Amino acid sequence: MGYRAIISLALSLLGAAAVAAQARPVAGEEPFVVEYYYKVRWGFQDEFLRLFKKNHYPVLMKEKEKGRILEVTAAQPRYHATEGGRWDYRVMIVYRSVAAAHDPEPVTEAELRQLFPDQETFRREEQRRFEILEAHWDVPLRAVRLP
Repeated sequence: MGYRAIISLALSLLGAAAVAAQARPVAGEEPFVVEYYYKVRWGFQDEFLRLFKKNHYPVLMKEKEKGRILEVTAAQPRYHATEGGRWDYRVMIVYRSVAAAHDPEPVTEAELRQLFPDQETFRREEQRRFEILEAHWDVPLRAVRLP
């Protein structure tokens, strides 16, 4: 193999390595997924969902607008489970990164006042949303690579 062929091959390999390195996310910068489970007192599921959509969902959308959150989805079971394993709503949030998920002030007080000018009603309804909640747990997920 001639000198030019060796240099050409070396440059190709370096270029391919650079492209591969760019394709891999930097540690801590890949999306971070958390599932939030809500178990609501029997008979209050509709009220909880109404309050969630009215007061919490706009906050999540503000966080999405700011780039902290990439995606928000929700689900509920089609059928009921045993009481011990029952949950009523699952909200999955895909954060931009682990660091973004742990931002100490994702939405400022000023932004909250802009979203909810009637702060007294907002606080009262958020308190009610948690009063009718029996349990809440968070499940951070880690992707498992399969062959």
